[in-house]
Amino acid sequence: MRKLTFFSLLAVLFLAACNEEAGAAQPEETKEKETAVEEQIETEENVTVDEKEETEQAHTETFPLTGEATAEKADHRALSVMVNNHPKARPQSGLSQADIVYEVLAEGQITRFLALFHSDIPDTIGPVRSARPYYFEIADGFDALYTYHGASTSINQQVAGSGVDYLDGAMYDNNGWLFERSSDRAAPHNSYLLTEGVEQAVASKGYDESGEPEALPFAEEGSFEGTPVDDVQITYGSRTNVSFTYDAAKEQFLRSSDGEPTIDRLNEERVAVENVWIIEADHRIIDNAGRRAIDLTSGGNGYLLQKGQMKEVEWKNVDGRLLPYKDGSPLAFTPGKTWVNIIPGNAAVESE
Repeated sequence: MRKLTFFSLLAVLFLAACNEEAGAAQPEETKEKETAVEEQIETEENVTVDEKEETEQAHTETFPLTGEATAEKADHRALSVMVNNHPKARPQSGLSQADIVYEVLAEGQITRFLALFHSDIPDTIGPVRSARPYYFEIADGFDALYTYHGASTSINQQVAGSGVDYLDGAMYDNNGWLFERSSDRAAPHNSYLLTEGVEQAVASKGYDESGEPEALPFAEEGSFEGTPVDDVQITYGSRTNVSFTYDAAKEQFLRSSDGEPTIDRLNEERVAVENVWIIEADHRIIDNAGRRAIDLTSGGNGYLLQKGQMKEVEWKNVDGRLLPYKDGSPLAFTPGKTWVNIIPGNAAVESE
């Protein structure tokens, strides 16, 4: 027994010595493989970190006219379009995708829209209608391309002399690549902008295509203190009544015209916005056709609606933009879409 144990012990010691010698004489090839594995692991870790940083950075980008996060670099200009709101022009195309829509009286008691597109630009927008000075003043505040279809000689001269970059549909009427007339409606309620052709038209005019608009003020998550409201009615006159009904589940205001839901003809979606911004401004009739001059510089009273709340505020023109203030301090919008109603002093605003 002792003899067997002794030889077993010798065998163990011999094997240990061999292993130690083998380790001391490890081939260079094995060391190179280990180094390569270590470098691969380090590279993979760095790639993971870089991808994480890129993802986080992507989420820090926001669209300037909605305040919503985006993974894109939104460095293009805004597109503004005069959209017809005559009953024969409804339902319109593209309104559900507009970042901001300004609704203002044209002639008589029917309003017209200036729709601003930046975060999302639909293929077709319209019907497109003629220009008015206060609309291109608003567009100029966003350095937006101003798009319309026709105007009087006087107003065309004002547009050309204003310095705003513009596209007049009368110069491209039904050309098939920038403007197209639909066959199911009669003029002047059937001219549509084909946005795929805008880049070509802008290039031919020598306009700058780049340069995103300056961002509007948007609030972080927080409370908006006002009066709870479920429905707001804006009566411009006997021919135009606008209402916004609050959808608490979606935290949006749903728009209607003259008692009918405002539906986008392109996608059949209900027009819904996070902000309703009502501005009271001085309106004056300036000719026999009923055209108006509207004071968009002096400021005045207004109402701001967000998250089912309505607050009486003031508005100021800041570098061409009509922004909300309260007791001299600026207010912010809720991230999302905005609908702006510019009303005369005799218009009625009623809430429930």
